[in-house]
Amino acid sequence: MAEEKRFVFEVESAKEAKDGRPSIGPAYRSVFAKDGFPPPIQGLDSCWDIFRMTVEKYPNNPMLGRREIVNGEPGKYVWQTYKEVYDLVMKLGNSIRSCGIEEGGRCGIYGANCPEWIMSMEACNAHGLYCVPLYDTLGAGAVKFIICHAEITIVFVEEKKIPEVLKTFPNTTQYLRTIVSFGKITPEQREEVQKFGLAIYSWDEFLLLGDDKQYDPPVKKKSDICTIMYTSGTTGDPKGVLISNNSIVTLIAGVRCLLGSVHELDVKLLTEDIGELKPTIFCAVPRVLDRIYAGLQQKISSGGLLKNTMFNFAYSYKLHNMKKGSKHVDAAPLCDKIVFNKVKHGLGGNVRLILSGAAPLATHVEAFLRVVACCHVLQGYGLTESCAGTFVSLPNELGMLGTVGPPVPNVDVCLESIPEMGYDALSSTPRGEICIRGDTLFSGYYKREDLTKEVLIDGWLHTGDVGEWQPNGSMKIIDRKKNIFKLSQGEYVAVENLENVYGSVTGIDSIWVYGNSFESFLVAVVNPNKQVLERWAEENGVPGDFNSLCENPKAKQNVLVELTRIGKEKKLKGFEFIKAVHLDPEPFDMERELLTPTFKKKRPQLLKYYQNIVDNMYKGAK
Repeated sequence: MAEEKRFVFEVESAKEAKDGRPSIGPAYRSVFAKDGFPPPIQGLDSCWDIFRMTVEKYPNNPMLGRREIVNGEPGKYVWQTYKEVYDLVMKLGNSIRSCGIEEGGRCGIYGANCPEWIMSMEACNAHGLYCVPLYDTLGAGAVKFIICHAEITIVFVEEKKIPEVLKTFPNTTQYLRTIVSFGKITPEQREEVQKFGLAIYSWDEFLLLGDDKQYDPPVKKKSDICTIMYTSGTTGDPKGVLISNNSIVTLIAGVRCLLGSVHELDVKLLTEDIGELKPTIFCAVPRVLDRIYAGLQQKISSGGLLKNTMFNFAYSYKLHNMKKGSKHVDAAPLCDKIVFNKVKHGLGGNVRLILSGAAPLATHVEAFLRVVACCHVLQGYGLTESCAGTFVSLPNELGMLGTVGPPVPNVDVCLESIPEMGYDALSSTPRGEICIRGDTLFSGYYKREDLTKEVLIDGWLHTGDVGEWQPNGSMKIIDRKKNIFKLSQGEYVAVENLENVYGSVTGIDSIWVYGNSFESFLVAVVNPNKQVLERWAEENGVPGDFNSLCENPKAKQNVLVELTRIGKEKKLKGFEFIKAVHLDPEPFDMERELLTPTFKKKRPQLLKYYQNIVDNMYKGAK
């Protein structure tokens, strides 16, 4: 890497290929750990300690809130303080223990985010139970699989999800003993559950179970498992990732060090929620931020010539100053006050940080939001197996656009070459599989030692993601190791890298690129941007609504032209160009099992769903 301002330093030298293993690049560490990894936080040994210490420090601060429903409409937030939540958690823990569940027992939690979800988790943390989140978004049968695989004995369930749990009977009844609803239960549900010899309680009923009992929380060790987090994966059964208390508290120590060193869905409903809640930190997946960006672009374009001109001038002026090194608060204060203030207040007015994760955030969206949102906009990267955050970009470092930043200051990172994909960790531009080492790593896959050995080699977690070190020490995610296939002429295609290139076309919301070893060229299914496509149709006199436009050959040709243009601009090889497209007005989604819960593409499922369309594209393009 070039000798310039860098945010990492070398801790181990590179290793040439030997014994059948690929070459490995140098191991790097965050400069914020130049004096060693951050020390543990005194008294913080477990996830329970995080909550307990916060209650002691801020007992009367609001912790959990939900919006009141007034005449069928969402109203103000109603809050419970840390102390109020703590008292309920202690009652909940007594109730769980009164059911005969001891330390090390497995407790499932199934439902959308809500106060009861958090309280159930904290009760698990208090009494040393393995908290096991249940997600039906992991695919058909996932809830049944996880309950049986983790041998869950008690499950807390959102009221409307109870029928889904009952569908897992009788398979899960050999493990399940108790079901607790976040709300109420019907007489029919009670009868069905009792038929199998299980107990079922409403939330209020369950809280009464431990009223006359007192169970002291056991002493917890850092090495104790806190949660079994089942990963989505793109094929096969979910894998249960064992995460210890130590992994979580180590990560917190690193984030604390990092923050101390650095100064400074249905989107319509979401933005309305944000306006009411007025958060200071907003964590989102790129898909949400993409839609916010599209909505803002639409408002700007419909604002008239004067407003449009003023906005574009302010945007260019502020971006120019930020590129020169100005902090976002100093780059254009007058523009912030006059032009960008509406965007800021559209996000509640108090947001200091927008953090994007789970998938790559398009560079143009990140740049736009860094300018107009009047706050820091950062990308993060991590895996369930690395206890989430492992890289994060830094505030006021515009050179980190399009990257996930340097590693957090409690891990080491290196790249391993992937010769078959042409990625060399020892080249002047180091590229390869991202490997992570440190105490934040998971403790293995539950009941799958074979899979654990596949990804944990000599202490290094092999992530399967392909990264490229940038000169400043930040990491750019460029590909996925498994997302490679060979075309009939023998050329290898790194498909995720291509999707990142083609996805930068402004008229595209999402794209799935496909090819195989029986064909010599690539085809793609595209989710076009509705506003962009309709504007193109209006300008070119093409009639029809959005759905019919997606079927229009002229519209397909227009998208293909744009894909070809960006391919030439990025100097793609001939076999990497797309020869045919299908426009689908319905976005890829989890309901059809085309995406994972973190919005990664499920490629086998995409092929199965679009097989006839793919076949027709190949026939038509030959």
